[in-house]
Amino acid sequence: MVESSPTAPLRLGVVGCGSVSQAYNELIRPLRLDGEVVVTMACDVDPDEQLVDGSTRLDRIRRMWPGTGFTADYREVVTSDEVDVVLVLTSMLHHFEIAYAALEAGKHVLVEKPMATTLEEGQRLLELARTAPGLLMCAPHIILSPTYRSIWRRVRDGEIGRPLLARARYGHGGHGLPAWFFQQGGGALFDLGVYNIIALTGLIGPAKRVTAFGGTAIRERPGRKGPIACEAIDNAHVLVDFGDDVFASVATGFTMQKYRSPAIELYGSEGTIQMLGDDWAPEGYELYTRAAGAWQVFDDEDPRWYWVEGIRHLVQCVREGARPLNTPEHAYHALEIMVKAELSARDGCAHAIESDFPALDLSSPEPQALYESHDRSVKRQ
Repeated sequence: MVESSPTAPLRLGVVGCGSVSQAYNELIRPLRLDGEVVVTMACDVDPDEQLVDGSTRLDRIRRMWPGTGFTADYREVVTSDEVDVVLVLTSMLHHFEIAYAALEAGKHVLVEKPMATTLEEGQRLLELARTAPGLLMCAPHIILSPTYRSIWRRVRDGEIGRPLLARARYGHGGHGLPAWFFQQGGGALFDLGVYNIIALTGLIGPAKRVTAFGGTAIRERPGRKGPIACEAIDNAHVLVDFGDDVFASVATGFTMQKYRSPAIELYGSEGTIQMLGDDWAPEGYELYTRAAGAWQVFDDEDPRWYWVEGIRHLVQCVREGARPLNTPEHAYHALEIMVKAELSARDGCAHAIESDFPALDLSSPEPQALYESHDRSVKRQ
């Protein structure tokens, strides 16, 4: 394992330098200015890809992180003595392989969602994370948002009574995405529905059973290099059974052009709470209780909160020797729900969920450093 000074900047190796790396750089930039991190290596398999402005992907990397070493082989990043933390921001088909190699090499790892695309891979990564010297942080990071944490605390404190029914949704039209999103190993559940599943299980607890409808509603889409023959599920409705007659539904797909409904709705025995906006970009929430007999509207607690905040949380956890709030066990539980939802969509049967995860504890405000947001003008995903 790479030994780093408790005060020296953590050295980042970024694997996958497409649009997601640009989003993460919105948090990496202020962390660099504060002396918390430095990007020492970057890796991408297509450095010569032409961008809209006529430059190449490698040109963009050099603009974002001047002086950073570059390689097209991720193995050079995960084995480098100049890297403490590996960010895995590639297509989801490669998340497991790279994250596993980085953990095995003793690095701290942040892997974008999902952690893997099969249960076998997810289980191997989870088992390694339990013994590896480095921390594993798995996206999505939505439970870190101040608005999510407030909703969690109100549910925990019983303000809506016992949660009985829930609904979540996230989708878009899928326009402009690379071909792999629509091919085997991709799909709307892994890319979009994962947010809702993390959000609901974080609020209600582990799922016990799942059933789903899912299919490929749009068989061919325009692509950057010609028509894309679509194979992965792009349209899904998932039903989750939490036991004790508590149920939830998730609607997701590359089939939603626009919507205005809340991201999350939780119906309890004494009231309702619903998140406005998307769970990765909350815009506040609304609360109705039978006791009050009226709706209360709460603004987003930090409009500057950004969906890549996990990198700041990981840096803080490494500094303090703390375990990330978004645990690998929770990420694996979400993966099992998604994998078995896709299985249910194919065979028409309900499937038991065997995994579990530690209950969230978002009761205490995080140290202020986690949410000290630098002014930044960024477009949300």
